[in-house]
Amino acid sequence: MESFSLRLCHLLHCRGIGWKMVYHILKRDPELKDLYSPTFLYQVHELPSSIIQPLFEDLHSPVLLEQIRHYQQNDIEIITYFDTAYPELLKETYQPPWVLYAKGDISLLGKQTKLAVVGSRQATEYGKRAIDRLFPPLIEKGIIIVSGLALGVDTLAHEAAIRLGGKTIAVIAGGIYHIYPQTNQKLALSIMKNHLMISEYPPNTTPSRWQFPMRNRIISGVSKGTFIIEAKRKSGSLITANFAVHEGREVFALPGNIFSQHSTGTNDLIQQGAKLVRSHEDILNELFYA
Repeated sequence: MESFSLRLCHLLHCRGIGWKMVYHILKRDPELKDLYSPTFLYQVHELPSSIIQPLFEDLHSPVLLEQIRHYQQNDIEIITYFDTAYPELLKETYQPPWVLYAKGDISLLGKQTKLAVVGSRQATEYGKRAIDRLFPPLIEKGIIIVSGLALGVDTLAHEAAIRLGGKTIAVIAGGIYHIYPQTNQKLALSIMKNHLMISEYPPNTTPSRWQFPMRNRIISGVSKGTFIIEAKRKSGSLITANFAVHEGREVFALPGNIFSQHSTGTNDLIQQGAKLVRSHEDILNELFYA
């Protein structure tokens, strides 16, 4: 491999590799110069013996190397934890991704204040009207909207940011070659062309159920605050809010009708201490003036 970044990327494409295994390998060899040595993996005592042989095979697989080299041809950037383009706020989170795969304007990762906006996949007219009312002053202030490209509130948030002339970042589960949901293909292409899409998973990774809650930690992790617009109890949006709380970030919630199941989660958050949002000023005051 030509560089540390590519060696680290190659390692993360191998079978059986998890965050802690990469940590132990880097601790043993910070520049990964010995990664391809026949004896090196046996020197990392924290590695389970059962994965060493398949790991060695994958590290010497020309197929994987060719796959990684194709990313650049498709304008996909490989951003490692050690690169200057890696978001500083994300480094403060628990087990931040070793690598981000990005397509679009990567300068957005280091620019301005970011607000994560998530909510129900069955967004109601109330949620849509709230976005239409609250977003213009936020976009005018240069706030970048971060969301997960899911149906409902996520889609409305991305679309509103684009329509208002702002910028948005989509954090997806699975890889960039496998956009989910399919109905958001057009939106995804627009984001990759004029904004930014990122994932911690290699581009050819098909989305799995467990990846969705995991990507939520990145949505909140790159953002100064997280705004929940409509959420049922036990909603994935509440997982994002929980990550934000543990990361010491601001959590905002839109209050809702006590008779609506779409507001039970947000009302619970407010009861637990999230900032109740009645106007854009409730968000701006915390992000800029607190």
